[in-house]
Amino acid sequence: MKIKCLAIDDEPLALKQISAYIEKTPFLENAGLCQSAFEAMEILKNNEIQLMFVDINMPDISGLDFVKSLSVRPQIIFTTAYSEYAYEGFQVDAIDYILKPINYATFLKAVNKAKNWYELMQKNAESKAHKEETLFVKSDYKIVRIHVDDIRYIESANEYIKIFLDDNDVITTLLRLKNILEQLPADRFMRIHRSFIINLTKIKAVDRSRVMMEPKTYIPVGDQYKDDFQAYVDKNFIV
Repeated sequence: MKIKCLAIDDEPLALKQISAYIEKTPFLENAGLCQSAFEAMEILKNNEIQLMFVDINMPDISGLDFVKSLSVRPQIIFTTAYSEYAYEGFQVDAIDYILKPINYATFLKAVNKAKNWYELMQKNAESKAHKEETLFVKSDYKIVRIHVDDIRYIESANEYIKIFLDDNDVITTLLRLKNILEQLPADRFMRIHRSFIINLTKIKAVDRSRVMMEPKTYIPVGDQYKDDFQAYVDKNFIV
């Protein structure tokens, strides 16, 4: 996946040079060249930009003030002919600061920092998503791994819960429904009774105040949870 870049500089020759460097770098994609912050604002409204090259000294609004005004910021690499702005650049979390005239080696060093940061953020997001899809629970003196998508429903049994899986296995563990519900994806799991959590993707049918999870397995919908469950059904009902 390429990193989408936007370059902002009031000097046409500087823009041309940065554009040439972007085209030369395999992991970068040129999403726009702007001679003012106002042009950049329009591009940012309609495009997802991951990295911006911003000249600090520009008419009307400086590159620093422009970056500070953004509520959502891409990664920033400042470009300028004046080294005294370096400290201010890093105060707004710029990933790097390049002094003009820019050579390709300096440019590549800066964009590699952006690439490394972007890859790290992607790995963290993937790791978090993977964590959300897997649970570990203690059962019969063992630590059991459960894939979230394999869960059909969960039943409370006094101080324990029973986790019913697609392979007809049942895992019993010392937990409360409230605690395990907090670890499950809210878009797929719902508590519909004081004793039951169901996987919404495993519903076979809804029969009055009961939910069929599999043939001949009916789970009651409690009065306390009826409105939320009905709202889910209504939202996904096709007329």
